[in-house]
Amino acid sequence: MKQINIFKHVAGVALLGLLCSCNDFLDETPKSTISPENYLTEESQLASYANGLYADILPSHGNWSYGTFGTDQHTDNQAYMNYDNKYIPGQWKTIQSQKADDDPYRFKFIYSCNYFLENVMPRYTAKQISGSDANIRHYIGEMYFLRAYEYFKRYQMFGDFPIVRNTLPDQMDPLVEASKRSPRNEVARFIISDLDSAIVLMESNPDKAKTRINKESALLLKSRVALFEGTWLKYFKNTAFVPNGPGWPGKEKDYNANYQYPTGDIDSEINYFLTLAMETSQEVADAAVLVENTGLVQQAATEPANPYMDMFSAVDMSSYSEVLLWRPYSKGLGQVHCVVVGAQFGDYGVGVTRGMVDGFLMANGLPIYAAGSGYLGDETIADVRKDRDSRLTIFLKEPGQKNILIEAVEGDHAVPVEPIPNILTGDAAKGYATGYALRKGGSFDQAQCVNGENYTGSITFRASEALLNYMEACYEKNGNLDAKAQGYWRALRERAHVDTDYNKTIAATVMSEEAKNDWGAYSAGQLVDPTLYNIRRERRCELMAEALRYMDLCRWRSMDQMIATPYHIEGIKIWGEMQNWYKDETTGESLLVYGMDNPKANVSAPSLSKYYRPYEKLSNSIAKDGYRWAMAHYLKPINIQHLDITSGSGDVSSSPIYQNPYWPTAANQGALQ
Repeated sequence: MKQINIFKHVAGVALLGLLCSCNDFLDETPKSTISPENYLTEESQLASYANGLYADILPSHGNWSYGTFGTDQHTDNQAYMNYDNKYIPGQWKTIQSQKADDDPYRFKFIYSCNYFLENVMPRYTAKQISGSDANIRHYIGEMYFLRAYEYFKRYQMFGDFPIVRNTLPDQMDPLVEASKRSPRNEVARFIISDLDSAIVLMESNPDKAKTRINKESALLLKSRVALFEGTWLKYFKNTAFVPNGPGWPGKEKDYNANYQYPTGDIDSEINYFLTLAMETSQEVADAAVLVENTGLVQQAATEPANPYMDMFSAVDMSSYSEVLLWRPYSKGLGQVHCVVVGAQFGDYGVGVTRGMVDGFLMANGLPIYAAGSGYLGDETIADVRKDRDSRLTIFLKEPGQKNILIEAVEGDHAVPVEPIPNILTGDAAKGYATGYALRKGGSFDQAQCVNGENYTGSITFRASEALLNYMEACYEKNGNLDAKAQGYWRALRERAHVDTDYNKTIAATVMSEEAKNDWGAYSAGQLVDPTLYNIRRERRCELMAEALRYMDLCRWRSMDQMIATPYHIEGIKIWGEMQNWYKDETTGESLLVYGMDNPKANVSAPSLSKYYRPYEKLSNSIAKDGYRWAMAHYLKPINIQHLDITSGSGDVSSSPIYQNPYWPTAANQGALQ
């Protein structure tokens, strides 16, 4: 029965791993003799079980990477040193099978959550769990939240997904029955239902440090889920990617053949989710206190710090009002990462794109191409940063800047002064993928620059997203911005030191210009209107490098235009003044080598563009002609093994699981369209 174990995760193994994280069991039965019936019966055990799932389910910094700040790589915002196959049609292929932990179509952590709820809820109802009732309720709420978050990850990848509320026996019939995929909007409703339970059960910041999941985080996630589904249904309407759309593969299965939307039709369903996104985000946004942004980068230890910048690299984030949930790290406990060291160099090979940089407004609220904007151009990075939106000025690195203000004996990976960006190395640890790099998440404290031993915190949720969610949901639903949305927008721009008159920005926006470097200028292959675009721009700039960009691009359906027209990832203007940075110190000769047929080429040719194209240096690069897209790529393909096993006959068409739109049902094949 090993092969059909698609929903299970052995409870005994899970319990062992979770028990090992608990420090309060000195007076209890030894771990080796704990049985399931004697576990999850008192408050600290519930807390320990939840603790064991935090790092597995919630985003946090991993070691030897740029952490959460690098998650937006392979979008129009950030680029890695190597291209991503999903932008080369035919290169992303279906897979026969993967290791269980590598397979994205997995239920491991869903099973862990279900095991908890299945055992704890009856005991709680029967008053068989000892401890503080408020704490017990809170930990139960955390488990509903964690299941919701894990489901949200799977639903983003696959859309339609099985809703599994209970643990299942390792038997063919119940597993096959449970493998039936629910329509995506029903999955979203299930996630929201779990979050509603979490909101009712959990307290607001129970530990005051905001290191435990809390009610505010659940409200924010609820608004994110509702906005995701509302906009997805809107922009994929009349396609195979929504229930009952033409070619929707779910219709081929008898259990979905007569599906009807709970609200009656897709337009009503869109309205339901957008309304919910507005209502929920408002609860968080109205209570939000945005952290101050001085608009300056500290360049001496005696200068005042910038709370907005420091918020992303603090060791203790509990005092930052805007932070709703964060993960602490501890060098003493071996809970560490390498984000600060990465930010001392080129962000572990995750560079900022020219498109991201060009998307930021000038401080006067005008786009860089507008008459009277005052933009100095991009001959140097100093010119790029001058008089811009402070979020760019603060976080975009510039040669000559000080990276260390607090010296320490330790921290041998510190780079005290920012050098010219090293684009000529393939070493991801120290190379600069595009020439543009961020200092977001970096620390001025040299003690944090011990390789692999950084212990600054990691933000999981912050309140500014709620303001952005409300603004977008309001405009998507009503076609205009109400007074509250307008107030939120002004607050974000004021904090960013950008002219708060967003109407001036809208009037100066030329969509054909924005389309050159922002995938979010499009939905379904068409340019959106300037107001909606600038709402999306605000989101792009405020949430830069915070792991939400690919999610947004997918729900907006913002890659269709690349089906026919390639997009070229670009970085600094290498074929301008900055080429003079790359010369041999002895001979003065240029170190830049180009020519696609030259195996020693280390930069792209000026005949292609004045801007550095990291994937277009050599003729044998399959990304040399730019990034393209395929419709199927908005969702992941399901591994063929799942279809085979559940078919019972080897004929995958008899499986209750259906493949996602335009993906084949055979292994090692690319998208059909």
